Amino acid sequence: MPEKIINKKNIVFGLDIGTRSIVGSVGYLEDKNKFNVIAHYAKEHETRAMIDGQIHDIGKVSETINKVKKELEMQIEMPLKDVCIAAAGRVLKTVTIHVDMEINTDLPVTDDDIYSLDMLGVEKAYEIVREEEKDINFYCVGYTVVKYYLNNFVISNLEGHKAKTISADVLATFLPDEVVEGLYSAVEGADLNVSNLTLEPIAAINVAIPEKFRLLNIALVDVGAGTSDISITKDGSIIAYGMIPRAGDELTETIVSRYLVDFAVAEKIKRASLLKRQITFKDIMGLKQKVSPEEVRDSYFSTVNSITKEIADKIMELNGGKSVSAVFVVGGGGKVCGFTQTLAKHLDIPQERVALRGEEVLTDIHFEQEDVKKDPLLVTPIGICLSYYEHKNNFVFVNVNDERIKLYDNDKLTIVDAALAIGLPNDAFFPKRGEAVEYYLNGEKRMVRGEMGEPSVILINGETANINSKINKNDSIIIKESTAGKDAVMFLEFLKEYNEVMHFIVNGQKLEFPKFIRVNGEIQTTGYQIKNGDKVEIFNHYTLDEFLEYMDIDKKSNFIRINNVEAKGDEQIFDNFYVDFEKINYVLDEDLEENSAKEDSVQSREPDIEYKEDEKPTLNNSTPDEASDNIVSSQSIVGNYFGGTENLKVEDSTVSNIVPEIKDIVITVNGSPVRLKNKKEYIFVDILDFYPFDTSALGGKELVMTVNGEKCEFTSKIFEGDAIELYWQK
Repeated sequence: MPEKIINKKNIVFGLDIGTRSIVGSVGYLEDKNKFNVIAHYAKEHETRAMIDGQIHDIGKVSETINKVKKELEMQIEMPLKDVCIAAAGRVLKTVTIHVDMEINTDLPVTDDDIYSLDMLGVEKAYEIVREEEKDINFYCVGYTVVKYYLNNFVISNLEGHKAKTISADVLATFLPDEVVEGLYSAVEGADLNVSNLTLEPIAAINVAIPEKFRLLNIALVDVGAGTSDISITKDGSIIAYGMIPRAGDELTETIVSRYLVDFAVAEKIKRASLLKRQITFKDIMGLKQKVSPEEVRDSYFSTVNSITKEIADKIMELNGGKSVSAVFVVGGGGKVCGFTQTLAKHLDIPQERVALRGEEVLTDIHFEQEDVKKDPLLVTPIGICLSYYEHKNNFVFVNVNDERIKLYDNDKLTIVDAALAIGLPNDAFFPKRGEAVEYYLNGEKRMVRGEMGEPSVILINGETANINSKINKNDSIIIKESTAGKDAVMFLEFLKEYNEVMHFIVNGQKLEFPKFIRVNGEIQTTGYQIKNGDKVEIFNHYTLDEFLEYMDIDKKSNFIRINNVEAKGDEQIFDNFYVDFEKINYVLDEDLEENSAKEDSVQSREPDIEYKEDEKPTLNNSTPDEASDNIVSSQSIVGNYFGGTENLKVEDSTVSNIVPEIKDIVITVNGSPVRLKNKKEYIFVDILDFYPFDTSALGGKELVMTVNGEKCEFTSKIFEGDAIELYWQK
């Protein structure tokens, strides 16, 4: 084998997987017209592993393919990995579709433009097939362009022209998935990858009817063992494809029945009938038989007549109801005596216009092997090889997330194509936000966005890729979908407006107060999670009742003033307002008598108050600064706020006649002992007079106050030995 041939990069391996035999050819295209065959081998099936062009035993067919492959590898002294194959037209569907495509009028039409137009036609044809056959998955096995149009005028070649619109009539052919899957499985069982798939009549016509003959209305009939595939040419294009599931094996079966022999013996008898010598064989009873070729031909003539009649009817159907000008016959099944003559008769054309095509159409095919005879059997396998150079765009297999899928290879396949094939939409690649929360704050619409998710992760053969990465046959692709982020979560405590606290000066001590929040009209705690559509209100004031409830102050037993004015009704308390309260003391009658001498000094009157024009009122003549740093004493004489002249009586007999004495107590605050002085009884806020703690500055998220481990308020009572906690929660 010459070294220059072995090193050719465009070597192609074509395999004709027929019903009766498998034929393999290896060669390369030297120029546009000359194809060199460097290896060729044919092997018959040992069993009827295929019937009517359909694989029945994938394992047996794989074994035969493997034997053909190994023989060819020995001939060329190099391994074969990729193969081109063709499918028979069993259950064939064809669609002719017209497509238009607008292009840039300033630039000439390119080969890429033409290819995109072709693919548009194939894709639209595919949509029609899928719509018509919803329960069956079909596979495009080839296409041809019937006509091209430039601005709606027919043209033979679009390339190089400038146009506004280019158009095409595209004839696409489809077979059911199970037919194609069987072929792929058989080939892969022989450790081969399919690099190109075409239809047998397309392959045959590439050799049997050159383009210069396609102006004529000609039919090509590829008669194999199980099917007879038909294609029609006219006006320079292939206009139709078709098939009938009848061919050479039916003649063999007729001989089986006539002479009581097995299929293999009948096949030999059929071939021998083409010769002139007497035929000798043994029937299934073991009896030796001798018959003449003429007798055998007569036995299957009626079958030949029936098959050719059906082929003629199909040709006329595909050709618009009329006969064709001529018929070319290829394939082994068409070599039987009487085939071409009866076909011509049924088509009503002269016999000389129906002819076997063999050596005369293989003149541009050069065989390196000298013992190869050029005959109709070689037309289809050589055509399969040539189809590789003309149509490299077929379905390819890739593995996506451990699922084996096939894609129509338009030389522009990307990750997006693979994703769509397994049902992933485009948005599967892009991160998504979680659900947002929309609510209203004091009438203003607000939204909290959900978190952003993670983008998709794409790997091609283990390498990081993106949605635009190109993919090739047999690629292993992993696509991890993008994710949605967490839904938005919003609690009342996270609102900026809520954390802008208020300060009231209570009994001279400046204290911090959270704002009241209502959601949909109801007061809620800070831990409330805001929901879609919630109406949130944050108030910049307290009502008197809200203040008293928060401070745990009994309104009936305390005298309360706001900014040194007696509080009446449900008044509102705003930031930096002064609020003073003092417990009302109840005294017994004997106490009143004892104090009568002092009546003048305890006459009811308002405490002395000094006002400055720009100052807020203060209590007991103290200044605002002094009020913020000191707690107003609650030991005022009874009657200060009530006129002093009324005698207050307590009818409850359980009230003690003993007035509580002033006393000191010792408590612990945050683990340190603290002595409280000069009061009859003590409440929590009194601690601030004796323990250094600044409540005027926000030191954390929450002010924690507990007595003996229990949460309390500023007005909660405390006693000797109590353990107090007072700190900011970070």
